[in-house]
Amino acid sequence: MLIDNYRHKGMRKSLVRTVQEKGIKDPRVLQALEKVPRHFFFEKAFLEQAYQDKAFPIGEGQTISQPYTVAYQTELLEVQPTDKVLEIGTGSGYQCSVLLQLTPQVYTIEYNEVLFQKANRQFQLMGLAPFTFLGDGSEGLPQHAPYHKILVTAGAPIIPKTLLRQLTIGGKLVIPVGDTGVQKMLRITRVGEGEFTKEEFGDFKFVPLLGKQGWQ
Repeated sequence: MLIDNYRHKGMRKSLVRTVQEKGIKDPRVLQALEKVPRHFFFEKAFLEQAYQDKAFPIGEGQTISQPYTVAYQTELLEVQPTDKVLEIGTGSGYQCSVLLQLTPQVYTIEYNEVLFQKANRQFQLMGLAPFTFLGDGSEGLPQHAPYHKILVTAGAPIIPKTLLRQLTIGGKLVIPVGDTGVQKMLRITRVGEGEFTKEEFGDFKFVPLLGKQGWQ
């Protein structure tokens, strides 16, 4: 049974204040962060860690992202309530749960079967209903394209062209690109059929994006 009590909510408010102090301004993103009980994605023994602004291992060589990073990427994505969003890398399901506070149309794909099954159980327990898929996220999810927004939650060596093709005109892709050490956060906007603009933001450190268009 999942319990979200006053103490948890207080810890969450404090976490949101921390993220806000670090520069996250979008009230909808802050509100989404406050709504999602991050401790649901942790073992009971790690409650204190759940509300620290830090990444945390979730097994299979993966991590639950730092809340600031989740908020940062989500803010860059500029999700509208009618947007259809594709998330590459379900992981723990935390980022997806935040996106679901902003739009009901979230498609998420995970490369690792163990994490895929675990995230699905978590969504069911929380009463959330994203469209979940197991497969190579570096190739996107062409059968359900196009998307208004695509979010990649792992570090890519290049911008996968397959993802660019799955954006609507006016759609945005937020993706960390670089080597396996440090990546630059990029926002690509599709402004025409074969026309894109690119914006560069801060440096981040993500686990590697696996798959054909990622790190093999």
